[in-house]
Amino acid sequence: MRSLTAAFFCLAIFPGAAAAQVTVLRHVTIIDGSGAAPRHDAALVIEGQEIRAITGANAPLPKGAIALDLSGKTIMPEIINAHGHLGLLKGTRMSSDNYTAENVERQLLQYQDYGVGAVLVMGTDRDQAYQWRSESHSGKLPGATIYTAGRGFGAPQGVPPVSMGTDLVYRPPTSDEARKDVDELAAHQPDVVKIWVDDFWGQYPKMKPEIYAAIIDQAHKHDLRVAAHVYHEEDAQRLADDGVDLFAHSVRDAEIPDNLVAEMKSKHMAYIATLSLDEFLSAYADDPTWLTQPFFREALEPGVYEMITSPQYKQSIKDDKKTPAETAALPIALKNVKKVYDAGILVALGTDSGATPTRAFGFAEHQELQLLVQAGLTPLQAITVATKNGAELLHASGEFGVLRPGLKANLIVLDKDPSEDIRNTESISSVWKDGKKVSAGPHPRAIKGN
Repeated sequence: MRSLTAAFFCLAIFPGAAAAQVTVLRHVTIIDGSGAAPRHDAALVIEGQEIRAITGANAPLPKGAIALDLSGKTIMPEIINAHGHLGLLKGTRMSSDNYTAENVERQLLQYQDYGVGAVLVMGTDRDQAYQWRSESHSGKLPGATIYTAGRGFGAPQGVPPVSMGTDLVYRPPTSDEARKDVDELAAHQPDVVKIWVDDFWGQYPKMKPEIYAAIIDQAHKHDLRVAAHVYHEEDAQRLADDGVDLFAHSVRDAEIPDNLVAEMKSKHMAYIATLSLDEFLSAYADDPTWLTQPFFREALEPGVYEMITSPQYKQSIKDDKKTPAETAALPIALKNVKKVYDAGILVALGTDSGATPTRAFGFAEHQELQLLVQAGLTPLQAITVATKNGAELLHASGEFGVLRPGLKANLIVLDKDPSEDIRNTESISSVWKDGKKVSAGPHPRAIKGN
């Protein structure tokens, strides 16, 4: 094993690099996100913003290094949420009026408090997001790093409902207009293109197949990937045939057939299960085990706890005709994500947090990890889905997602080892971004205007 002395030999050769602060986190268990077994009694060496070495805990320290003894702690990469939403939620209300720099920054900081280092906003952004994305990537905007699909595509009078603050979503009535809209969107260089093809259990018009086929085709001409909001297996099959790149939700009405799994793999498609979405849809009809836990309570917007615990809200879920279908969806989604994962298809973590008041920023991502384990993944596999795979989906594997030399020191320090129990990802001691401690974990965050 290479010693720290050898690891820092290069600093003598490149004196410019020596100006960066060196910090060594010692006597830790390291889960690097690659799927490898945890490394015990190790040291993580940080130089400036990057990881420079992973060594044994007792390796010699370089001159001038700051050493932190973190005995008993576990380190893992920050979580990547590959399906979230920013800015439209404030308190219990979804509205485009909430889409302000102040509200977005507040939510990015909350993601960060919960160890979420990056979020892909799936189609509900407005044009301000491109500037915020630039500031986020350059370090001028604090909190989780923004990736964006910009303005997504829905059907006229369809999903997502305008009442959710999505008044600027493209809703082309013809294939020609769809192509023009894609051209306009492409000028902003979104990270993906988002389409909604679902009908919310028959409540809204569905996007016509010829429309989404045109969107997919035109997006590919601009070298842009397309992510689809799906629910039904029939829609998923047609989208795969048309070349969609990513299912942004689970197939939840039936088991994904073997032929579709094979097609997804052959076309290098990716899959985001958003299992917690399905859980949150019906969980509040009763009192879930996590309802009164601080880790959950501190993630909620003001007024949401009172809303979801009210007898009226609980009864409204029980009376809703969609609740049986929503309750049945989760077991199907759990089975499908395991099947897709076992087939070797890229599965990344996503939650749809921020799309409704009941999907709390930060908490949802840890709940998603637990549901992935419930689906049959091991804790280490679930962590890889949430870290390495997310970075791969974002085309950011050269920056973060795994703890290894040369990548950013973006990590979570935990009091307990999540490889032993995935719920231990909630034991956040601190969060580090670009080599610096930026948070001591979740805490209530002030909100104005309520």
